[in-house]
Amino acid sequence: MKLYLVKIQFFLAISLIFFSYTQVQAQLNQSLIFAAPPPPTDIGEPGKRAEAGSRGCEQDINLPLAAAANQLTALVPVYSKSELVFATTIAEYPSFWFYVPYSSSFAEGEFVLEDDAQNQFIYKTSLPSTPGIISLTLPASAKPLEIGKQYRWYFNIYCKSDRQFLANVEGYIKREQLNSTLNTQLKKATLSQRITLYAANGIWHDALSAAEVLRRTNPQDPSWAILLKAVGLNNFVTKPKVECCTLEHQLSQ
Repeated sequence: MKLYLVKIQFFLAISLIFFSYTQVQAQLNQSLIFAAPPPPTDIGEPGKRAEAGSRGCEQDINLPLAAAANQLTALVPVYSKSELVFATTIAEYPSFWFYVPYSSSFAEGEFVLEDDAQNQFIYKTSLPSTPGIISLTLPASAKPLEIGKQYRWYFNIYCKSDRQFLANVEGYIKREQLNSTLNTQLKKATLSQRITLYAANGIWHDALSAAEVLRRTNPQDPSWAILLKAVGLNNFVTKPKVECCTLEHQLSQ
């Protein structure tokens, strides 16, 4: 009888552990929902998620059809009431995502990061040979984003021939503190679960970057599409990811 009771207690303990584990798994595998954080109130200029118009570089260079039909667009949330372009990250060196309708044959890019003291860090970058979605990751040689600080970014496109301004998007990013609970969950989570956790906590840049990695390994995974649709970027769900580009030649002002 005593042995029988021990077996029952052991079985109940194992069942309780399994039940707790499945509860955690169910929570992590819940529907992917992006919960945008409250927008900051101390921003004067809201930014710009998409270029309103398109220009040609020279009279003898026709703008490609892709550029005429699409706009340079930052793949980030925009707050509808204020038109504020703002998102968060927990990364020291986050990736910024853009749809670029221009090609490297006639245009080049410039990425600018500005801190709260208005110090600017300027990076040059080439553009893809064909239009598509690119990611720009701050290089490890750069100064990392500081926790709790807000930065303004600009992505500018210029004509190669004469540095004539072609297009621009701009917005804000803030590096958030990762709390211990979320940190523990992320360490135990699969890639898909990490996307859900990032999104549920409003951490846009990390969620989208992880979703693109998952899309590359599993093209049928819906995370990328769900995130873009959640912030009104439906038109970019099926746009191709182009293997490009690298930020280099850091300058400062």
